[in-house]
Amino acid sequence: MLVSGKPAKPSPDADSLHGPNVLETGVQERDTMRNLAREFEHQITAVQMASMDELTLLTNLHGFQVLAQLWLDACQHLEKPASLLVFDLDSFKRINEVYGHSEGDNALKTFADVLRIAFRESDVVGRVGDDEFAVLLTGSSAVEVAGIRTRLEEMLDERNATVHRCYDIRFSVAQVEFDPEHHKTAQGLMDAIEHARHQGAVNF
Repeated sequence: MLVSGKPAKPSPDADSLHGPNVLETGVQERDTMRNLAREFEHQITAVQMASMDELTLLTNLHGFQVLAQLWLDACQHLEKPASLLVFDLDSFKRINEVYGHSEGDNALKTFADVLRIAFRESDVVGRVGDDEFAVLLTGSSAVEVAGIRTRLEEMLDERNATVHRCYDIRFSVAQVEFDPEHHKTAQGLMDAIEHARHQGAVNF
């Protein structure tokens, strides 16, 4: 039928406006987003597993460097300071030789637990070597190492008393404050503290 010489427009199909097509599209989009979220979670989990030290369940060297860099970038953006602490277990080789590697593993796990409890969630804690651990203090300039040492030693003494070890877990610690102009990256900061330790230029 023609009206004023123009073909009549077909009346809208109610289903085309309010029918299952619109609903199906919304459901499909939600399903797609849900599937993407699951896949993203799987990828994050895979990265976390690849970045985790299996013995201590702290981040390994790679994971520490990645997380430390993210936090350093954030600190620079917010104009906040950051400091790196590096710990070494004293006489760790002797513990392995005298008491066995399983006892050495227990010492590492105990020290890792103490570090995990002692520092904040915003600090990055990792095992970065055989008996070497690192902590990036975010939003903190140079801190009093003696106070940190005392606190950790008290916590370790409690652990030693609980399990009646035949040895005491002791450690050395060094600190360097992050300087964006000098260190530039997390790796640069770690290199700087390693160099300073070899030169005897930091406190233990």
